Formats: sequence, structure tokens, C-alpha cells
Amino acid sequence: MRSETKYAKSGDIYIAYQVSGTGPIDVIWAPGTFSHLDLDWENPSKESFIEQFSSFCRLIRFDKRGTGLSDRPMQMATLEERTDDIRAVMDAEHIERATILGVSEGGSMACLFAATHPDRTRSLIAWGCQARWIKTDDYPWGMTPEELEQMLAEIRKDWPSVYYLFGPGAGLDKDIDPAVLDNFIRYIRAAGSPSAVIAYEEMNAQSDIRDILPSIHVPTLIMNRTGDPVAHVDAARDMAAHIPGARFIEFPGETHTMFSLEPKKVLAEIEEFITGTRSVVEADRVLATVLFLDIVGSTERASALGDAGWHTVLDGFYATVRKELARFRGKEVDTAGDGFYATFDGPARAIRCACAIRDAVKALGLEIRAGLHTGECEKIGEKVGGIAVHIGARVMSKAGASEVLVSSTIKDLVAGSGIQFEDRGLQSLKGIPGEWRLLTVSVN
Repeated sequence: MRSETKYAKSGDIYIAYQVSGTGPIDVIWAPGTFSHLDLDWENPSKESFIEQFSSFCRLIRFDKRGTGLSDRPMQMATLEERTDDIRAVMDAEHIERATILGVSEGGSMACLFAATHPDRTRSLIAWGCQARWIKTDDYPWGMTPEELEQMLAEIRKDWPSVYYLFGPGAGLDKDIDPAVLDNFIRYIRAAGSPSAVIAYEEMNAQSDIRDILPSIHVPTLIMNRTGDPVAHVDAARDMAAHIPGARFIEFPGETHTMFSLEPKKVLAEIEEFITGTRSVVEADRVLATVLFLDIVGSTERASALGDAGWHTVLDGFYATVRKELARFRGKEVDTAGDGFYATFDGPARAIRCACAIRDAVKALGLEIRAGLHTGECEKIGEKVGGIAVHIGARVMSKAGASEVLVSSTIKDLVAGSGIQFEDRGLQSLKGIPGEWRLLTVSVN
């Protein structure tokens, strides 16, 4: 379904865009700081999102000037010029009126366009957007000036920096699959150079659309994730409150993106908003027990053995873990270095599997630590994600050598199993609200 790249003239600048779908309603997707039309199709999650989006409308995506496949002028575009790019794409496709979707920084463009050109705006959607991106005395959300300078310094030193990727720049999920992360890094390097990203971030820091929000008089939908590290959910809620009649929807998750968590639910809300009808969303959540484990002292062991020796040890470790997973009906989800992530359809089997792995790897001269939690997980293709997965990973981080540590949720579910527990008390889990009672496990 990959679309042909076309070009619209906006002043002296050529704007690259693609059209997909044949629905009766046109939707213009205004991207965030950077985008790359062709590379969008190399991300399976985004490709699927675009295809599903295009099933109920005609979707027009474009790369802003200075990024992706569009012209890259020496001078970065102002917010007004970027808004002109929306109009240029609409003119090139002979579109009189469209729904304008603005994502992240693209939300500022979309809002300005809707306020300025209500005759050409059917409706407005903003995802992960704030009215301004820098804190002030009367605006408590966003980066401080010092945090902005830190981010810009990190970009100059190392593009894309870890701070940018997982912090206020891209806002990636901290538990992102390493292969997906590698794909994303290549994507944003192709989408924007360090100088372009710095210029856009500096310009975004000066933008403030609060005064124009009351002037938006088209149907408006504002969406945000609860734990978005880029656009604060309260800032998005405040933005909706200042647009007459705007609707606000909050989605779970600690990432900035639309399409990595519950994309079908996001699309169902968008479809209903712009068409008046809603596709049936199949259940994509399941109760599961998650197991995280890794090798204790792996860095020191790898250094002592060297690459070849360490790979031999890892091969034996993986084989042992997979043998026990098969015995206890566990499902391998992911691996990263010496770490292993699996799910089970029963907490008692998960505990016994973790203990069996702990005992079996001792023959390899290894010790592991393991963490388990049972909760509702989101199905993402063949994998699962969601808050329960984050809790499982954080529980493991609290475990000691040869220790199997579980949340109290699991203890409550395995009564009568013969599994014994020792209370480790209430503990804070990084990034997880509240305190959690953790317990160590032994199997009779």
C-alpha cells in the first residue's frame, strides 16, 4: 500500500506528500518535529497504523520543509510558514475542506490553520500537543529553560542523544524493543539533521498558541497519553478547555506516540469523530503473568571471558531458559543481552519456571535474578506491553542474586499452591505510582 511521493509548491519550497486511502473525508496529517514519508513504511507499527487509518478516509501525510523528503532551506520555517505548507498540500490535491490532524509540534500548526482558515477546516484533531513547550510563571507544564539548553547541548554532542530519545524530545517508551529503537534512530537521522532539529526545537520553544485557542470554532478532538513525557496530559487537557466545545480523550501509556499502544482504540476514536461511525475494536488486552530475569554480574563475567567466551555462556543460558519455558508453558517475548522476558497464562507455573531456571543455570556457573507480576497486558502483535509489563521489570530490578521476587498480586492468586513467600515490605518502583508490597519466593 506504499504511496507515491508527490510535491506541492509552498512559496519557493517543495513540500513532499503522500496520499493513501479513498474514503469520502480528507485528513491532512501535520507531523511533529521530524518525519520521513518513505521510511514510515519501514516501521511495521506505523505502516499498520497508516493502513488502518486510510481504511475510513483519504489520508494525506507530508514532511515539513526542512525535514524528510521536502526541501531543506537554509532558513528554518516559522510557524506561519509551516502552516502555509498545509494549505499548499490541500491546494495541490484540490481539497476545499479537510480534517486537520496535528501530532506533537504539528498540533500547533493544525491549531493555527484551523483558527486562520475555518472555511477550509472540517474539523481539528491534536495528539500529544501543548499550547507552549516551555514553562512560565503562568504555565506550569513543559521544559524549563535549563532543560531546553540541556536537550540542545545533547543534540549538538550526540544526535540522537539518549536524553532526547527517552525524554522531552521523542518520548519513547523506556522498554522499547532494541530492534525497534535501532530502526527509530535511523529514521530520525534521515528525517532531520542536528542543525535542523536544533532550529525547530529552538523555534518551538518560542511558540505560544494560547491566545488563538478561543478563536478555533470547528469541531475539535484533543488526545493525549496519561504519562506522555513530551506533552503533559494536564497541558493537553488545559488546551482542550480553552477551545470552545473541544472534546478531550486520555489514553494510558508512558510514551508520546499514537501507534505503539492500543492503536486500534486510538483509531476508533478518530474514526467516530470524523465520520460519526466507529469500527468494532477487538479485545486487545489479556491477563498474563510476566517474568523478567537477567544474569547477575554479567558485565564482569563478560569482561573476564571475552566476547567469544561470553557468547558461548549466553548460548547455554538461552538454551536452558527456553527448555524450562517449554516445560512450564511459558512464552518467550523478548531478549536483550543477558535479559529475558516471558509471559505465562498462570502465575504458579511462572513462579515454578523462574525457580527452575534459577536452579538450572547454576550448572553453568551463573546466578540470575527474577521478577514476576500478574496484570492486564496489551497485545501488540505477537508481543504484550502495558503497565503490568513495566511493573514486572521494576520488580526484577529489586531482586538480589538467585532471588525470585514477586508482587503481592501474585501471592494472592496462588493460594493453595504450596509456594512459600517471605515479605520484603512496601517498596517504591521507579516510574510506577504508589508503593508495592514485594515478596521473595521458595518452592516446597
